[in-house]
Amino acid sequence: MSNAFAHVLEPVKLGSLELRNRVVMVPMGTEMGDHHGHLTDREIAYYAERSAGAGLVCTGINAVTDDYEVINEGLGRVDTDAAIPGLTRLAEAFHARGGAVSVQLTAGLGRNINNIDPERLPISASDNPHWLDPNVKCRPLATDEIKVIVQRFKEAAERCYKAGIDAIDIHGHTGYVIDQFLSPAWNRREDEYGGSVENRCRFAAEIIRAVKEGAPGLPVSFRLSVDHHFEGGRTPAESLEIAKQLEAAGLDLLMIDEGSYEAMDYVFPPYYLGDNCMMGSVRMFKENLGIPVLGCGNLTPERAESAIATGEMDFAGIGRALIADPEWALKLAEGRREDIRPCIRCNQLCVGNAFVGKALGCAVNPVVGLELERRELAPVEQPKRVAIVGAGPAGLEAARVAALRGHTVDVYEKSQQLGGVLWPAATPEFKKELRSMIFWWERQLAKLPVNIHLGTEISADSPELADADQVILATGSTPLVPPIPGLDGDNVIDVIDAHLGAELGKRIVVCGGGLSGADFALEMAEKGHSVTMVEMKDGIAEDLLMINRITLLRDLAAQNVTLITGRRVTEVDATGVKVEGPDGPVHIAADTVINAFGVRPATALVEALAGRDNVVAVGDCVQPAKVGDAINAGFEAALAV
Repeated sequence: MSNAFAHVLEPVKLGSLELRNRVVMVPMGTEMGDHHGHLTDREIAYYAERSAGAGLVCTGINAVTDDYEVINEGLGRVDTDAAIPGLTRLAEAFHARGGAVSVQLTAGLGRNINNIDPERLPISASDNPHWLDPNVKCRPLATDEIKVIVQRFKEAAERCYKAGIDAIDIHGHTGYVIDQFLSPAWNRREDEYGGSVENRCRFAAEIIRAVKEGAPGLPVSFRLSVDHHFEGGRTPAESLEIAKQLEAAGLDLLMIDEGSYEAMDYVFPPYYLGDNCMMGSVRMFKENLGIPVLGCGNLTPERAESAIATGEMDFAGIGRALIADPEWALKLAEGRREDIRPCIRCNQLCVGNAFVGKALGCAVNPVVGLELERRELAPVEQPKRVAIVGAGPAGLEAARVAALRGHTVDVYEKSQQLGGVLWPAATPEFKKELRSMIFWWERQLAKLPVNIHLGTEISADSPELADADQVILATGSTPLVPPIPGLDGDNVIDVIDAHLGAELGKRIVVCGGGLSGADFALEMAEKGHSVTMVEMKDGIAEDLLMINRITLLRDLAAQNVTLITGRRVTEVDATGVKVEGPDGPVHIAADTVINAFGVRPATALVEALAGRDNVVAVGDCVQPAKVGDAINAGFEAALAV
């Protein structure tokens, strides 16, 4: 095979299971099950669609028992035979496509459980405090209860086996119940399930053996957080000793990842953590174990290929990138690396949705969760001429979808660059995947009946709109300029212009602590500027998803960015910024002041064309929001044409 990704794409055996390549879609929850926690046709279609992009696809977690812990509504469950019909349909959907599917089984959430039932305290290895509410203490499982849970794993594995499932994954990471037994940070038991490494691994080892007994011949994997990333948490060296115990119990594949609820950003690594952020210790496990090892964590195809080729690991664990593009490996096999839709690692509609109990979505792939309805974009019977004003994320996605459906599309952009606000927003290295989306759209549109008109400003009476059957307005937003004295001074630069290369002084004060201002502050601090942020609210980037915000605040602190919150900017002068707060007025010296107060919808053209029945507005010109909202809105607008 001459393909540049030959090792990633190599057919391989996992135990007796033959896989088409070495790509494994690692487990991620979907919140698409029914209210009983069983698989729906919608969820099966979502998983099966990824069979083209992975040799093995793992489901999200499925509870094996509710004997001692309440199974939250929406969480998958394989605790009764009622789960078998859905599992059977899942297996059949994969086998019809030549794919393989693994079901992840969990012993429970324990101290990480979201909803605390006062009648049933969270379970754990010891009397650990609940993660969110330390006043709630977990109830240590009794020995006979541990035996029941092990038996429930065997029963759940039997159901998977009867349904034709290909493999089983054991949910052993991120500080959930099994992990609570493995780690001395949470296991203070003095019986046969506590103390030594062997004793702390006994619960997991018994589960592995029970699963193998219940599902004979099926390979069993175990997902282990090898670095908890908090003081007192597990280190890679300690995790290696655990991995050896799991191997001795009969494990077939070790999935290596990192993080815990104390370091949740490593569980769902945002763009701030960069590429390949969990590969630091993978080689150590590969060199010391006799079973295959999987690495993951914002893996790029290039890093996955080199790691497998050099023997650093055996399998590439791909998660959100397979949500963004279910044909990840297929496109590599076809020599279309550049056509892989980038995951921008924003966590907005995947992890963010799951945290509030909403079905999985994707910021860059609006088909996610709607594969039954949207997988094939049906061609229209009567093609139209579609004019799109604005080449930001909403406009570009609308153009792509409209053209795929057979319409002829013209896109008008007043600047000389595609991408709208994405272009300046993606200048930091940690946001390079966001800029990659612009290049991706550019490549896709070049293959479609789409005409791009850069440097073309459209007004209500522009002749370009006269012949259009449908007009989609995606004109974006404009900077918000509060009535602050001096904000129009020569030393004041809008954050967008600053991103685009305006000359900046050594000392920078960023006025406004939203995401745009915070990302700019981090970028400038990394380049050596002395940066201060001023925000009227009590926190910085409060509009950012909590998981991403953890990393952002840590990085801002590491770069010595001064954060001044609860203070209002009252004036800008030639030497800096005056702010007012509870302790009175303060002057902050600055060479350059950045206006990052936010944006407002660019409504001029929307208002001028109001009332026309062939005009629809989408994206920030309706309401400024996240990039994923704009992309999904553009998709839906084009789908309606």
